[in-house]
Amino acid sequence: MPRPKPILAGGIMSGTSLDGIDAVVVQLEGARVQTLSFHVAPWPPEVRQALLAVSNAETHTRDIARLHFLLPELYAEAFLEACRKAGVQPAELAVVGCHGQTIYHEGQPAPFLGTRIASTLQIGDGNVLAARIGARVVCDFRPADIAVGGQGAPLVPYADYLLFRDEKESRVALNIGGIANITWLPAGCRPEDVIAFDTGPGNMVIDQLMAHFTGGRETFDRDGAFAARGQVHPDIVEQLLEDEYFRRRPPKSCGREQYGAEFVRRFLSFGLPPEDAVATATYFTAAAIAEGIARFAGGEDHPPARVIAAGGGVHNRTLMRFLRAELPESEVLRSEIFGIDPDAREAIAFAVLAREALEGRPANLPSATGARRPAVLGKLCFPPADR
Repeated sequence: MPRPKPILAGGIMSGTSLDGIDAVVVQLEGARVQTLSFHVAPWPPEVRQALLAVSNAETHTRDIARLHFLLPELYAEAFLEACRKAGVQPAELAVVGCHGQTIYHEGQPAPFLGTRIASTLQIGDGNVLAARIGARVVCDFRPADIAVGGQGAPLVPYADYLLFRDEKESRVALNIGGIANITWLPAGCRPEDVIAFDTGPGNMVIDQLMAHFTGGRETFDRDGAFAARGQVHPDIVEQLLEDEYFRRRPPKSCGREQYGAEFVRRFLSFGLPPEDAVATATYFTAAAIAEGIARFAGGEDHPPARVIAAGGGVHNRTLMRFLRAELPESEVLRSEIFGIDPDAREAIAFAVLAREALEGRPANLPSATGARRPAVLGKLCFPPADR
């Protein structure tokens, strides 16, 4: 079988935690990834606030439309800086994958106007982005999966399967972004054996509590230092874990709709001191991840040999300490051990998904999303033709 030809590709990711834009330039060769550069651009504060105001919120279509065209301008600035760092011209890239910014996601069909419908909305126009960077762009990945009965999430498991699968060792690929999600990779698994789902909140509740208690001066718990000064309240964690979501079998997904402002108001109603509240929310995140692994990723009798962690949550030392305590039978490692920058993992995944779309290969995993069949994900946008 001929060896796959290496290509240059790019990935752009902005997640539900709203901590910024991740841009990566990679060389892809089959299942091998070489990261050439990675750049993070924080959201301007006013843009971050505007995104919060349209995310699962009462808003104006004008604001959504304007953000839809503003975001690709910011994505382009971040990505062109990644290209500069890599010493690569955008025209050399085969394709760039851009997830866009999710402002609403409801993977399970809900009643609406006399029918039941699943829906999702990612903003950040791909045509504008293609024009600004001068390369082909694949965007809007979720709808193709929803169109064939899936939840449109999670999408990263396809890349996890390519990057982390092992013939002899069972593994879990864990991403701790705004939402935490896992990909269960049994030893020697085939694509149809992969199970992936959102376990619950990642950094989202912690971030919102930090913003609340600091009057917006801090939007995350740096290194987990704030939580480290507090006491965990196990009774509250147990109460939160009684939610039926944690018992529901995959496929399943969640987002700001479940763990946004309304959830935080409920959390604040417990009346905990600030440090205790953040410590308890941090432990809740770790416990929800461990609960998902114990229930649906090998079970308590066959825990994964390794949990490979990525995402912004790996920098929260208190969260990682809680996670290791909750998973004593598994080795919890950061993904750089396997050559994948923890902060770049999702951006890399969308570079991989864009390549698959460009080559016409399905890249959803029906076992993860619940889709009736595989689907080619994304919409291809072209830069303006030279004249």
